[in-house]
Amino acid sequence: MTRPARPVGELLRDWRRSRRMSQLDLSIEAGVSTRHLSFVETGRSRPSPELILRLAEQLDIPLDERNTMLLAGGHAPAYPSHELSDPELAPVRAAVRQILDGHSPYPAALVDQHWHLVDANPAVALFTAGAGPHLLTPPINVLRLSLHPDGMAPRILNLPEWRAHLLNRLRQQAATTNDPVLYELHEELRGYPGSNGHPTPISDAVSSVVIPLHYRHDDQVLSFVSTTTLFGTPLDVTVAGLAIEAFFPGEAATTEALRAFGTA
Repeated sequence: MTRPARPVGELLRDWRRSRRMSQLDLSIEAGVSTRHLSFVETGRSRPSPELILRLAEQLDIPLDERNTMLLAGGHAPAYPSHELSDPELAPVRAAVRQILDGHSPYPAALVDQHWHLVDANPAVALFTAGAGPHLLTPPINVLRLSLHPDGMAPRILNLPEWRAHLLNRLRQQAATTNDPVLYELHEELRGYPGSNGHPTPISDAVSSVVIPLHYRHDDQVLSFVSTTTLFGTPLDVTVAGLAIEAFFPGEAATTEALRAFGTA
């Protein structure tokens, strides 16, 4: 990694403002004086790596951006960034594989911080069936696959509702990480049509609790609820960006249909 062009004080100030915290708020949370924090932000004081990491922790800054701040301050990065195939991440791969396999015959996928598909169990084929080849060429972006007119969108019966859910989630993620890739993806997805032209109002018990995914597969309507699993207390940049998106049947008929499809 090369040293960023911007000084660490400017980076810190931008993150603080993005979190809507005053210097006083941050100084109290981090246990430093407001005067010292001001000196750091204006470049009058060079922060130690310990102080940078303490402030970054309070601001909930992503691990890769913490490394950037350390480099900007003239220090070595604190967090490694391995490839998922590296030996160091073997326990992570094993845990992911166990979750994905154990979730069959229900769909589950591993995605990275930009929503690219990293791994999946066979049941995810329910969602990729019928999608345009250009959406299935790696790297596959699962949000683009979900909302693109050539992807899942024509088969999502509650598309406006599901689209709003995904866009809101992506917007919040982009704001939290300040990741330009996510902002660009959000703008792209906002331009896709929001309705398939054939809305099918569905009223069921799950709809009053969470936002479901009502999806047509062949001649059957499947109802799903989704969960997201993250790795707790990650210390590797790659691991911090991983998430497992799992789909559970929202009703008994979907459970029976998935078992009958033999997708395990």
